[in-house]
Amino acid sequence: MPLKINNLKFTINLKHTLLLCVALITVNVTSAQEIIEDEVKEVVEKVVKKVDTTLAKNAKKIDGVAAVVGDYIILDSDIDKAFLQLQAQGVNTDDIEKCELFGKLLEDKLYAHHAVQDSIPVSDAEIRKNVDYQVQQFLQQTNGSMEKLLEFYKKEDEKSFRDEMFEINKANQLAAKMQSKIVEEIEITPEEVRAFFNKIPEDERPTFGTELKVAQIVAEPKVSEKEKQRVIDRLKQFKADIIENGASFRSKAVLYSDDPGSASKGGKYTLNRKQPRMVKEFRQVAFALQEGEISEPFESDFGYHIITLEKIRGQEYDVAHILLIPEVSSEAVKEAKERLEKTRKRIVDGDISFADAAREISDEKETKNDGGQLINPTTQDYNFELTRMDPELYAQIQNLKDDELSLVLREEDRNRKVKFKILKVTDRVDEHEADYARDYLKIKELALEEKKIDAIEKWQKEKILDTYIKISGENRSCEFSGNWLKI
Repeated sequence: MPLKINNLKFTINLKHTLLLCVALITVNVTSAQEIIEDEVKEVVEKVVKKVDTTLAKNAKKIDGVAAVVGDYIILDSDIDKAFLQLQAQGVNTDDIEKCELFGKLLEDKLYAHHAVQDSIPVSDAEIRKNVDYQVQQFLQQTNGSMEKLLEFYKKEDEKSFRDEMFEINKANQLAAKMQSKIVEEIEITPEEVRAFFNKIPEDERPTFGTELKVAQIVAEPKVSEKEKQRVIDRLKQFKADIIENGASFRSKAVLYSDDPGSASKGGKYTLNRKQPRMVKEFRQVAFALQEGEISEPFESDFGYHIITLEKIRGQEYDVAHILLIPEVSSEAVKEAKERLEKTRKRIVDGDISFADAAREISDEKETKNDGGQLINPTTQDYNFELTRMDPELYAQIQNLKDDELSLVLREEDRNRKVKFKILKVTDRVDEHEADYARDYLKIKELALEEKKIDAIEKWQKEKILDTYIKISGENRSCEFSGNWLKI
């Protein structure tokens, strides 16, 4: 179903628009986003008129005000820069017209302006983190050269570049939160879903790709109690050396931690109480510590840790940890494989069903109680669309027939943790035209998405009338579907 986007009078494909939105969030699309006060709006309008008059006299223009939306200014150069930045990100701009991009900038400023009016909070610390990440991503494109990066973005120094990126990110985050607020309470009833489906002409109903349901049984080699105690004792020795002898926690993390993501940084992580990032056991211990305190060894799915709390900054906790992963013996690896091979034979011989075997012997707690059924992390149901399946999982099941068992497969993660598994395709639905009963959840998702877009469109129409908006110069010739010109 085509979905409406309210910045031009023609309909834009939703995926194309989402790609444009994501790209704009991550790049420098606005060189002037300073917020102006209400009392100077009249002055701004005079400036806009003066720019238009100058253009009419064929005077050379360095830059001009393309639009004012509430408290935000869009410059003519912003539109040109938006094209350049999209191209730098590898986006094909051949089918993106200037008016389309300009309309997107107008919408973003409308959202951001009303987010400020509604006092929607954003975290400056979080925005700075986003800027740090983006700068690192940009530097990869210039082989680490800040000089080339500044030249590309026409900035004199790194500070001015980061300051501008901060304002861009802040405005984009305000816009995103405003859109979320508009639709956060929107729900859809079964009657509305049915009405949505029935209004689709039969020859225009969507086609859904082949979907599979996949189940697995996992066997993990067991770590001996002796090995577990060895790791715990070593972590206790680290802690004693730090407290009693003044050894460096960070240095020990660099030398001994088995966490590849943090060892080189001295085991450092920053946690936020409002944004869970690490596993529950890690967060519980970290948030219970006092500054400077070191925890006792504790276990998570990754291994055994000790944590030190370095600094509390509001909701953010700067911590460092040392992870030690217990070693698994070759005998334990052999035992796990043989255990799963015996289970596979029992299933093939008909002695036990796959689902019952999963409940009985699987070591994967997330799936064993569901008979081994995997949950799609994207949709949170049991269905996996074949064309969107994780490549590794696809490679493991692509040649399986319905109800056929895979051989015992060996896997090893980045932490060198070994496990064995067998897989089975428990259901298959071939590519088909949407069916209301079978595809209800997908149809519901489409119907809800359309309802949200309608709500955003209605909000835009109302706020355009209530907001100070001035479009200047040649941009007034754009064919908008929204009443941006207030005619």
